[in-house]
Amino acid sequence: MTNQLVLVRHGESIWNKKNLFTGWKDVDLTQKGIEEAHAAGQKLKARGISFDIAFTSKLVRAQKTCTIMLEELGQPDLKTIEDQALNERDYGDLTGLNKDDAREKWGEEQVHIWRRSFDTPPPGGESLKGTADRVLPYFRKNILPVVLEGKSVLVAAHGNSLRALIMELDRLGADEVTKLNLATGVPIIYLLDDTGQPISKTDLAV
Repeated sequence: MTNQLVLVRHGESIWNKKNLFTGWKDVDLTQKGIEEAHAAGQKLKARGISFDIAFTSKLVRAQKTCTIMLEELGQPDLKTIEDQALNERDYGDLTGLNKDDAREKWGEEQVHIWRRSFDTPPPGGESLKGTADRVLPYFRKNILPVVLEGKSVLVAAHGNSLRALIMELDRLGADEVTKLNLATGVPIIYLLDDTGQPISKTDLAV
């Protein structure tokens, strides 16, 4: 029985590079992001990891990361399920703004609260709690049961949708999860027991 779950944040996007709030805006990977996705696939291949199914969001930066990784693993035709539930946090009125410009407009403290609090959303957008409220039910209903069948599952998604998943898996509190930062293009490998609790966690950034 494998019970393996691999989480990876998409490679660097064009708006990551420009320091813009991205959210649900559908922007592509940079060349660096493409290289990060190739490297992620190569790291997993070196460990002899392959997958039974993959899940990703409805946004191209996550989809392309997933595709590149699967090509590196020699699994280009693997069944991949795309769902909006795994999309990045919706930044609302902040979407498309440079983070420094947002600080000038609303103040350093207010932007920090929107970015790092658990349950305070930016204007017109989602808090991390709101993101978790859509990610976690989807995970529990659609992803976790597949893992618990003894399968190896890849989830290629986004910084905040994956923070919500890691909050659940690692049993992090609201204060702890707001301090969690995920690097782009770095796989995190979980092995779960038959109740869905982590037996081990391996961050390939280390």
